[in-house]
Amino acid sequence: MRRSPIPRGATLLALLLAAASAARADAPAFPAKDEATAAARTGALAEVRVVTAGLTPVSSQAVVTGDIQAKFLTNVAFRVSGKIQERLVEVGEHVTADQVLARLEPQEQQVNVDTAQAALASAEALLTQAKVSFERQQSLMRSGYTTRTAYDQAEQTLRTTQASVDSAKANLGNAREQFSYTELTTGVAGIITARNAEAGQVVQSGQTVFTLAQDGPRDAVFIVPETLLTERPEGGTIDIILLSDPRVRTTGTVREISPAVDPSSGGVRVKIGLTKVPPEMSLGTAVAGLGRFRTRQAISLPWSALFRWQDRPAVWVVDPANGTVAPKTVAIDRYAGSAIVLAGGIAPGERVVTAGIQLLRPGQKVAVVGEDAR
Repeated sequence: MRRSPIPRGATLLALLLAAASAARADAPAFPAKDEATAAARTGALAEVRVVTAGLTPVSSQAVVTGDIQAKFLTNVAFRVSGKIQERLVEVGEHVTADQVLARLEPQEQQVNVDTAQAALASAEALLTQAKVSFERQQSLMRSGYTTRTAYDQAEQTLRTTQASVDSAKANLGNAREQFSYTELTTGVAGIITARNAEAGQVVQSGQTVFTLAQDGPRDAVFIVPETLLTERPEGGTIDIILLSDPRVRTTGTVREISPAVDPSSGGVRVKIGLTKVPPEMSLGTAVAGLGRFRTRQAISLPWSALFRWQDRPAVWVVDPANGTVAPKTVAIDRYAGSAIVLAGGIAPGERVVTAGIQLLRPGQKVAVVGEDAR
């Protein structure tokens, strides 16, 4: 019996299929990527460093910046209304108590002075005439050539004209005083810090023309967070340091605390009365205020232990029973250099992870490879 020849292409195809089948039989089986990841997660222990939380003495201090201001500010204004004729000082200029700062046009006040002078002259003339009449009646009364009624009338006229003269003198004094008010003086020495009117402007009596920072006591003024006001500084004093030259220092005490929050900054304005004012701390100079508060016991942790959990600051805590970790939210009192001072959330004796927190998850087993000193 004669066999049919096998095509060459079929032979090659059969050989390739056999080789592929053998290769699949000999190849090792690899798990899927997700399966490998899950296996790695369940089988590996995360290596971490920890620190045992404990109470330590913490010395609180706060540093804020502000500037030097006068303790007393005076709004300087004319006592009479009128048009400003000239302005004689500039902002920042030091003035004396009797120095003229500005003048009003004095025409109206001058007319009042002239009128009062004329009224006084008329009253004095009438007084002279009344004196002569009274003296005549007095002489006639002694001789018996006048009546008691005429004598009493002359005496009454004399007293009336004398009162008229006194009234005219008072009016003249008032007119002259009003005339003196056309020149603006401060009455105290100080530095002009603001100008609110110019020459040619009509101002009303009592309208502020200048603001004067009086010579004498000075304040360091700060805008501070409201939380700093819950506790008094240790010793009741604040160190004031000149920013441009830290060697220049002085101390002060809290003199005034604003009852309302400043709307622009969200803080509270605090004025520190300086016990001594160095010459370098002139008005407007920038200063720093350093307040030290009493030492207290608190838990302090390294910065590296902190992370965010559910939009709140938290740390990882190791459970000593089973070696797993769990997140714990904490309340931060303040940041102190490379450490954080806690106000709550961690109890003394708990072990907190300080290194290796990046790959941790709740309930994960960890291997502690080192412990940091507190």
